[in-house]
Amino acid sequence: MKNTSNLQVTTPNDREIAMTRVFDAPRELVFEALTKPELLKRWLLGPDGWSLDVCEIDLKVGGTYRYVWRRESTDTEMGMSGVYREIAAPERIVATEVFDEPWYAGEAVGTTVLVERDGKTTLTNTMLYASKEARDGVLQSGMESGVAASYDRLAEILASTLATQGSR
Repeated sequence: MKNTSNLQVTTPNDREIAMTRVFDAPRELVFEALTKPELLKRWLLGPDGWSLDVCEIDLKVGGTYRYVWRRESTDTEMGMSGVYREIAAPERIVATEVFDEPWYAGEAVGTTVLVERDGKTTLTNTMLYASKEARDGVLQSGMESGVAASYDRLAEILASTLATQGSR
């Protein structure tokens, strides 16, 4: 198990990676931040220096999503897309994940679960890969630092949103 910042990364079995983070916000607000393009573009950036230039979401079972990130310093692009398999707002999203230029074999399936307790939401994103080799390649990529940075940004956005709502 790794703990990068406030992110816990575990390997429940030989094909999965589970990433867990607690946010000081109600799950409805966290769900919105996971599903609204205008919010995702503010936090789903990975390490510093990247932007989310394309963020298209058709949030329904069978609907698709598409993300394209750009690294400003090198003008490098990284795109991925997927299909929503299950949506139970505001508690669960299941979707596939395929990169435009695959860096691991096969399609992955991500399951995001949001559990609220006492106004805090625990987000657990479990990625299921086609093989142990694909999972291990993702683990070795250093992805935890990008996920941790993104989730830190998300925590700041949630806190700012709650502060704004509280001052109304």
